[in-house]
Amino acid sequence: MVKTTEELALMRESGRLLASVFEMLDGQQLAGMSTLAVNDLVERFITMDLGARPASKGQYGFAYVLNCSINHVVCHGVPDADEIIRDGDIINLDITLEKNGFIADSSKTYLVGNPPPAARRLVRVAQEAMWKGIRQVRPGARLGDIGAAIERHAKKNGYSVVREFCGHGIGREMHEDPQVLNFGRPGTGTVLREGMTFTIEPMINQGSRKVSTEDDGWTVVTNDRKLSAQFEHTVAVTSDGVEVLTLRVDERPLAAAHA
Repeated sequence: MVKTTEELALMRESGRLLASVFEMLDGQQLAGMSTLAVNDLVERFITMDLGARPASKGQYGFAYVLNCSINHVVCHGVPDADEIIRDGDIINLDITLEKNGFIADSSKTYLVGNPPPAARRLVRVAQEAMWKGIRQVRPGARLGDIGAAIERHAKKNGYSVVREFCGHGIGREMHEDPQVLNFGRPGTGTVLREGMTFTIEPMINQGSRKVSTEDDGWTVVTNDRKLSAQFEHTVAVTSDGVEVLTLRVDERPLAAAHA
């Protein structure tokens, strides 16, 4: 669970590269693209431009480099040549990258074109909830502090938190200990130690927290078909707080605001 200084340096590089994937996507016109076209674009960028490996491809039998979850899809959406991203959609792109033996994991929910105000508000609150969780990370804090902060912010804004999926330790493997729940009680759970690395990835629903997995065995949707939004970062516990290893340039003001 605890990484050495050398291992953290390698994870920092993987995180930096993964952040650049999202910065590339920020400049794309997603409306009109198929989700498979986005997948292929990201695969080329990771392999050819960055000289890295898309860690999700082949993981647990998954054939693609990312998950693309549109509107009421909570997570694990499968790229499809026939699924076209449209103006007004919200879409979460969840991407992993491995470089020098270490994996980074991050996701962002994109506003495509001009979504309605209710969708924009959900996306904003989901991102805020992630940062509320990140703000709890420091040596001596507990995992329950993270989940409690996320859940409190979501519920305060009238939303629910998906409980079936959570953050996780990460390093040489995609999923390591500990599990990082998006709900909980302050002062409970594993004590955080300097050098621990894990993801924080709340999934926030507009309506009920109840979800189901579709027949493809991957795609998770809200039961009430209301919108869902997710954000995710890979973080490291530092001597005096937290370092966001997958931080993007556009998020530096957010990180400063939550320091």
